[in-house]
Amino acid sequence: MRGLLSVTLLLLLLLTLSCEASRRNKNHKAGKHDKTRPTSDCPPAETQYGKCVPEHGDCGDGLRDAACREQSDKIHCRIPCNWKKDISDCKYKFAPWGSCGADTNTKSRSGTLKRALFNAECEASVTVSKPCVPKVKKTRGEKKTN
Repeated sequence: MRGLLSVTLLLLLLLTLSCEASRRNKNHKAGKHDKTRPTSDCPPAETQYGKCVPEHGDCGDGLRDAACREQSDKIHCRIPCNWKKDISDCKYKFAPWGSCGADTNTKSRSGTLKRALFNAECEASVTVSKPCVPKVKKTRGEKKTN
């Protein structure tokens, strides 16, 4: 009887361990990268960063080179899909959009440098422009069209 009890407890223990292992595997996200940076003895001030290169297309998750002394490794980065590619590592404080130019049909605004990310070389001020889109005023009771 004691033998049957110990075999039952052993099987129960094995069943519990296998359930825990399968639960851990379910929580693992397939195809996702581990975004933790490996520990390094280099201080961030000495590390030189390259440009962020997206894995697919021209925006989204990507990789950038990080080099310090003789060490070089790739770290994860992200380029927002609605951001300008040439100033992606520089953060600017922008003024409000200007009025629409009648001859070019574009409006522009200027920005001054707020912060440079990853030791990037940034211009002190930039000007960005975008096409003008006329605002359509809706009357009361008008339904949205899809």
